[in-house]
Amino acid sequence: MTELLTAAQMRAIEQAAIKSGQVTGLELMERAGRGVVEAIFEEWPELAKFSGKAVILCGPGNNGGDGFVVARLLKERGWEVDVFVLGRPEKLPPDALTNYERWCTLDDSSVTEMSRLADARISGTCQLFEADIVVDALFGTGLTRPLGWAHNEVGEAFDLDTRAINRMVAIDVPSGLCADSGRVLSELERTEDRDPHRVTASKIPFHATQAELTVTFHRAKTGHLLSDSANTCGKLVIKDIGLGSNCASWKNEIVTAGAVSADHLAKGSGTNKFSHGHALILSGAPGKTGAARLAARGALRIGAGLVTLGVPPAAQLEVAAQVTAIMLQRVDGAEALSDILRDERMNALCFGPGLGLERARALAPVALAARRPTVLDADGLTAFADDPSVLFGMLHEGCVLTPHGGEFARLFPDIAAKLNAIPTQGPAFSKVDATREAAERAGCVVLFKGPDTVIAAPDERCSISSAFYDRSAPWLATAGSGDVLAGFITGLLARGFDAMAAAETAAWLHVECALTFGPGLIAEDLPEQLPKVLKELNI
Repeated sequence: MTELLTAAQMRAIEQAAIKSGQVTGLELMERAGRGVVEAIFEEWPELAKFSGKAVILCGPGNNGGDGFVVARLLKERGWEVDVFVLGRPEKLPPDALTNYERWCTLDDSSVTEMSRLADARISGTCQLFEADIVVDALFGTGLTRPLGWAHNEVGEAFDLDTRAINRMVAIDVPSGLCADSGRVLSELERTEDRDPHRVTASKIPFHATQAELTVTFHRAKTGHLLSDSANTCGKLVIKDIGLGSNCASWKNEIVTAGAVSADHLAKGSGTNKFSHGHALILSGAPGKTGAARLAARGALRIGAGLVTLGVPPAAQLEVAAQVTAIMLQRVDGAEALSDILRDERMNALCFGPGLGLERARALAPVALAARRPTVLDADGLTAFADDPSVLFGMLHEGCVLTPHGGEFARLFPDIAAKLNAIPTQGPAFSKVDATREAAERAGCVVLFKGPDTVIAAPDERCSISSAFYDRSAPWLATAGSGDVLAGFITGLLARGFDAMAAAETAAWLHVECALTFGPGLIAEDLPEQLPKVLKELNI
């Protein structure tokens, strides 16, 4: 797993390195600028073959200082470089000011105030939209306010459409984007209608710059893998600036992302089917059994030794006609479920896919009282939307909740309201914050689904399973894919994974299966890709 950092954590790491004498701020800024130039020529090697034209947009902080380094390095390669500065250069932080002065020593004729960028573009003295590279070094991870305060100088210069710029490169994050949440910071405009006592608020449509390449340093930031980031960052490149790894002191505060451990997925020799658990997937009424069958197939494919579908009597023939390796057990009501769960070998449950709201409410007390590791999905969550506290009172630490956005809002309406509110300052409330709060309230692991899936445990452990950038898998947006994910988690629980590890591993494999199949994917295809994915992992 890879560590992700918030802006504050990144600053703390930098300051600790500087304070220890390991490196100076100027050296870090130089390394960052060099990393950006390296990334540019790695992404577009054809640009290294000639002296091109660049426009560098430098902000009032250290992100602007990185921009001055980039400008100087490109100039030294023979490039024609125009630099625009937002704010008064003499107010720059010390290290950024030093790099500004170094740039002026090299070429003081090409530094222009940002407020004149639009005029320069219109007059043709700055070829903003014709430059080979435009570098956004305006506002990096330290942005805490919307661009509204600089809107006239920045937004109008771009005509609010940076997508028209050829090869826009953002340093750290595209300006306007919150590095912690991946959300665009906006402002609220208060307006009064004819009733003087009625005031409404609307969003002023500020935009983050649209980068084709985003270069960040040391570690990716949480916001790079959340919310609006995939639409604004383009391709994400992480450059090492020599800070090493020193996040141990934060323990569970660090968010992680990345691949799973192949060792945990392997099956040892000398075992049998009973060594790998027995998962029970509860099904609903006739015509509604498909979701549970998808989950059961997922649980079996991911390695559960045995998988049983618990079906109502009326659905027995329908299910029996559709399954082979998956076993069938009649579960008429709560008493029948209680009898089945007396078998301690049945060690994991999947509760919800296609279950039906009435059946879910009837079976939940028995299913959760058994204290087996349990995945609650779909109807298992929606059945308690009227009073989520009833569900929370039955949950235990072995549970995994897997809501999508709508289900999350029904279970945690106040948390969802904070997440859906227009972010007006940074760090903005993020999906990581929301999922952590939900996990603490529920007392169990919560997997908040989406292309930026977030998984959190009550002890603050948190990870992001993001289907962004080179892991983009939009074809996962198909009926039944969430049921397969629930089955993957259940199968891993049956195999003995703890709730957090099961959710993280299943989410990562879910995306890998989609990437392996590609466009045209339907939910039935997902479990069938697991053998290929596991083989690639040398399992």
